[in-house]
Amino acid sequence: MNAPTLNPGRLAALGRSELTLLVRNRAALSVAVLMPAAMLLVLRTVVGGDSAAAVAEATLIGGIGMVLLLVVYMNLVSAYVARREELVLKRLRTGEAGDLEILTGTALPAAAIALAQIAALAVAGAAVLGAPLPRNPLPLLAGVLAALPLLAGMAALTSAFTRNVETAGLTTLPLFLLTALGSGVFTAPDALPDTVASVCELLPLSGVMALVRAGWSGGSGWYELLGAALTTLAWIMVTVFAVQRRFRWEPRR
Repeated sequence: MNAPTLNPGRLAALGRSELTLLVRNRAALSVAVLMPAAMLLVLRTVVGGDSAAAVAEATLIGGIGMVLLLVVYMNLVSAYVARREELVLKRLRTGEAGDLEILTGTALPAAAIALAQIAALAVAGAAVLGAPLPRNPLPLLAGVLAALPLLAGMAALTSAFTRNVETAGLTTLPLFLLTALGSGVFTAPDALPDTVASVCELLPLSGVMALVRAGWSGGSGWYELLGAALTTLAWIMVTVFAVQRRFRWEPRR
């Protein structure tokens, strides 16, 4: 990859271009905008709790995880694969934009949509479902912001193993299921057996979800927050290294 640089002007231009392509693609736009709302309804029926407020809180925490997975990760895998197969990435790479700018610019619309949906969940969702507002917004915000580069990197890495857009649904399924079942999106970590929960704490999105849960529910000690933050940081570093080695800029021949 080229030297990592970030030029605001080029990033804005790339982001606008990607947003235009996203708006024109009705299927991708539906996944990015409508699917998280549908999954929130599913979560509302499967999560459990001792009270209506606890159920609503668990639903919103899981909803944040679903927004991150669907809008950022799954949507970006399709975007990276489509731009690669259309030779867009190859043409961009011959210009002034660096590798990091190309990948980041492509991810900007998905990240913006995800942040807007999470903000709506935190306010409107809490009001509709009767859940309390986040007790400690700082860890929640840190978790969400850390999830953006992590999932963008995961999407870039997954795209390297995705032959075309049609197969993106299959290649994204492992991380989706691992996160949904093991990182606390569908099921609270304390509902899992101790051995399984200890292993699941090391999954890529487990640290993010721990920070989100701590920010919304409160009660976590500083050592738990530090552990979640270090796990997330470690996965970001591993993902960046893997993307540098494995990301494909041209179609398979």
